[in-house]
Amino acid sequence: MDTSNPALKAFGRVGSDVGTDRMTIRGTINKTLVLLAICFIAGATTYGATASNEDVVAVVLPAALIGLVVAIATIFKPQWSPWTSPVYALVEGVLLGAITALFEQEYPGIAIQAAGLTFAVAAVMLVVYQTRIIKVTNKFRMGVIAATGAIFLFYIVCFVLALFGMDVAPLNDASPLGIGISLVIVGVAALNLVLDFDFIDRSSQAGAPKVMEWFGAFSLLVTLVWLYLEILRLLARLRS
Repeated sequence: MDTSNPALKAFGRVGSDVGTDRMTIRGTINKTLVLLAICFIAGATTYGATASNEDVVAVVLPAALIGLVVAIATIFKPQWSPWTSPVYALVEGVLLGAITALFEQEYPGIAIQAAGLTFAVAAVMLVVYQTRIIKVTNKFRMGVIAATGAIFLFYIVCFVLALFGMDVAPLNDASPLGIGISLVIVGVAALNLVLDFDFIDRSSQAGAPKVMEWFGAFSLLVTLVWLYLEILRLLARLRS
């Protein structure tokens, strides 16, 4: 049961002896809504408190590092997810709030557009999955996994080049190539949602432990955060 979302790969690390209750799709949805609420409240609060670029810089780096540590801990210890996933949602809310404030200063109204498009894309992909318009086959999974890995490798290369003062123009400008790259990345992020829906569906049918509801919610939040950030970047390029 492969998935390109690395968080969901940790399902296999929790044995069937973790409690007697079993994971359900309804329970995972409820916990996803809880995490989204935490993320939204933290984001809205941070958005209102970041009045300058200096405030954004002071918030983004610590939030990103803490979020990374919490995410890695959750991936390797899924049984901690009832406690770590709310912390992750809180930290990511702070991170997204600060980044959104920075974009909103440059492009007024972009925050509502990005949030609306993110949830619209998620709803469409859920319908696509439920109606089996896209069939989740092994070839489909491997294709999305490969595309996701290539994107993150591309990001790492660009980050290393930036450390040496080299600018990767297609990643940062509003050229047709840059917009095209953003569209491809948004598409891959959206396809990750299909894989995640499929994995959670099959895991619940297989009788995964109840604690995995929190872990499944955490994993969906990981993908939604990525999707939101990519849509935000895409809209910024289109409005440049």
